[in-house]
Amino acid sequence: MHAFRSRAFPLLALATATFAACAPARKPDTAPSPATDPRNALKAGLFDAGEAVSNMRVLARAQSPKGFLGETNSDLAFTGNYVIQGNYNGPVVWDISNPSSPQLVVAYECPASQNDVSVYKNLMFMSAEALNGRIDCKPGGNSQAVSKERLRGVRVFDISNIREPKLVANVQTCRGSHTHTVLEDPKDKENVYIYVSGSSGIRPAGELPECSNAASSDPNSSRLRIEIIKVPLADPSKAAVVNRANIFAGLQSPAGHGESPADKAEIAAAKAKGAFTAFIPIMSQEIVLPPQMTKPIIDSIMKARGATAPNAADSAAARPVVDGVVKRMLAAQGADKAPPARAANAPISEGTQCHDITVYPALGLAGGACEGHGLLLDISNPVNPTRLDAVADSNFAYWHSATFNNDGTQILFSDEWGGGGAPKCRPLDKPEWGANAIFEIVNKKMVFKSYYKIPTYQTSNENCVAHNGSLIPIPGRDVMVQAWYQGGISVFDWTDAANPKEIASFDRGPVDGTRMEMGGSWSVYWYNGHIVSSEIARGMDVAELTPSEFISQNEIDAAKTVKWDQLNAQGQPKISWPPSFALAKAFTDQLERKQCASGVVGTLRSQIAAAEKASGAARNTALQAAVSAAEGARGCDGKKTDLLKKALQDLQAPAM
Repeated sequence: MHAFRSRAFPLLALATATFAACAPARKPDTAPSPATDPRNALKAGLFDAGEAVSNMRVLARAQSPKGFLGETNSDLAFTGNYVIQGNYNGPVVWDISNPSSPQLVVAYECPASQNDVSVYKNLMFMSAEALNGRIDCKPGGNSQAVSKERLRGVRVFDISNIREPKLVANVQTCRGSHTHTVLEDPKDKENVYIYVSGSSGIRPAGELPECSNAASSDPNSSRLRIEIIKVPLADPSKAAVVNRANIFAGLQSPAGHGESPADKAEIAAAKAKGAFTAFIPIMSQEIVLPPQMTKPIIDSIMKARGATAPNAADSAAARPVVDGVVKRMLAAQGADKAPPARAANAPISEGTQCHDITVYPALGLAGGACEGHGLLLDISNPVNPTRLDAVADSNFAYWHSATFNNDGTQILFSDEWGGGGAPKCRPLDKPEWGANAIFEIVNKKMVFKSYYKIPTYQTSNENCVAHNGSLIPIPGRDVMVQAWYQGGISVFDWTDAANPKEIASFDRGPVDGTRMEMGGSWSVYWYNGHIVSSEIARGMDVAELTPSEFISQNEIDAAKTVKWDQLNAQGQPKISWPPSFALAKAFTDQLERKQCASGVVGTLRSQIAAAEKASGAARNTALQAAVSAAEGARGCDGKKTDLLKKALQDLQAPAM
């Protein structure tokens, strides 16, 4: 997640206070007004914020343990009844056997950023990118410019005993690992692969000799590459980089957008009040500096002249000092130089990288969210992925993550405009900015269909933009739950790619009502019947859907029949539903929602109910009658009729 460029660039995190907003691109006559949404004016607070819940029930609000509370909670992975939560101080493991009462299993100290986590069988993988990561996981960081003790790459742990994770390998990579993706190759049972997305600068050869900052045309260059790690399952300690794949060749610089009206209005209002601002070259943007950064400097000047209250002269004297501090911070963070000008049809920047890659092994495809582009990749050879298509969009600032629908006919990309540390859901922000873009996949090419953004406004004290989510296995529909930082979590239906629609949500008020403080949902995923959210500032939330006009109890029950032993959301599994009466009832509910003939639906419900009560031959007779009755709905929805008929046939007992 360039989510948390905030930790990569602390100054940017401190200074990004804005107010984002947004309604999805829907028909004006049917779209609700964001201005009247109940999420707009919730009470602020860390643990006592106001809450707005729609069509779901929050079961648990777990608080991060001591030493990890106040650090940034990041991504989630799942194994058995356990949730592994990334945290900038190390992974935190929760037992959610009882989803209403998550129990802390272990909080393992291993500082780095972002500490994104994933699992495969008895292994856990964790990303490290910042300079403070050490190969021994100890705190304290490393102040040396070049150090053999530094870890920037992917850690491999044995979690056979999940209460005592054992570090078995450190795989160093040339740009660190901002995020990573585990790829299970259906043709290779002896290894698992990891696609590494590293977004920081290339490491010096003195720290990692195989890294080269040469132009990307040089075959040994580390530019424009994603690094691929092979992990031998028989001996994970031998995990190593096996390729650096260039999936960017031939791409051109995309057009971009500048500041929104809300950004400009905020800067103007801040200057009018005498606030300090700074231009950030790497962002090509002016930002308001927070009082916690400027006030100590003004106060020191005031005290030096023996005063007890600052005046205009103190502020004037402080400005060159503040400018010097900003310049030093930006230089130390590598943020003091503007990116190269992006001329039309010019080659992409040599610094381009993927932020996140979602693989769909069952289809041999991957979606690469790669800064200025969304990529569709062929991963049939996991060591040598190839690009099938690339899309760009001037409404997108930073292509962040990707999700396929279950049959692989659509793909959704999120835009992390503002880097995750800024409020971008303000009334003056365009609904196409900081949103999702949805594409159909036609002949291995992506065709744009629509945008989706949460239909609510958020304040200038709430970082808000599209972030990580996953599919919810509602049969016959494309339904997704997604994190929006302090915009909360949103469940939306994108079955009709041109008309996505929100159907459930959960949101809190700002962490702080007086200034922008980081918080909200970093990532939220559906796992074995529940919705689990990593809350940046607080801990972890567990919720479940409740029936509504948009989702029936039968659809929820059918989704709960889908069970996984493990889940990495960026390693997207093919969803399949076991035979159940809930599945047949769910398809029947969907026919009714589509206003198919009420007589057909009523007959189907009666016959399905009779079959559920019967057994043996009587059950089969009732099910066959329901199959015949289902044909009456074909004129309304032939595809749904076929899904219903198959669900009914799968419930029939084999003839003796």
